[in-house]
Amino acid sequence: MFTGIIEEVGEITALSPEQENLNIRVKATMTPELKIDQSVAHNGVCLTVVSIYEDEYSVTAVKESLEKTNLGTLKVGSPVNLERGMKLGARLDGHIVQGHVDQTATCTEVKEAQGSWEFSFEYDPALNNITIEKGSITINGVSLTVVNSKKNGFSVAIIPYTYEHTTFKHIKKGDVVNLEFDVIGKYVKRITELG
Repeated sequence: MFTGIIEEVGEITALSPEQENLNIRVKATMTPELKIDQSVAHNGVCLTVVSIYEDEYSVTAVKESLEKTNLGTLKVGSPVNLERGMKLGARLDGHIVQGHVDQTATCTEVKEAQGSWEFSFEYDPALNNITIEKGSITINGVSLTVVNSKKNGFSVAIIPYTYEHTTFKHIKKGDVVNLEFDVIGKYVKRITELG
């Protein structure tokens, strides 16, 4: 379980395909505090630490994760949003995030406003995921509030702190991002469908 509050932006230092999986090596200042078998969200994807080397660690993404997320587009040197699992009893500053990406979206526009940025995204509505105005959405692991909700798209407003301390400063029009829709909204939608 995660909160969508990014702890740091790590750097991809190596990518090694192994059959249908991808071993991902990450350089991060949090590495000395990690342990093997710990869960860390990478651009919102929960992956298990499998090895640690000084200031770098490795995780493995399976075929399904590579097909449903943007992890397969990472390159050596790519920045990646990182968050360790939530501590029980700690404040929930973002929202409940599972680390299970529902689908990807494409950035359709980045507008600089006076002191903030507005990012717009479109996603495939065939998977029946929904956003609601002022509801929660997780983009590349970042907990955000939806504005301009549509059937297959939405926008988010990014404050300077979030812009500087996440990978949002690297996202441009045409880039693919990971989406995790609000877990409560998913359950409500499922219940109403079963009706």
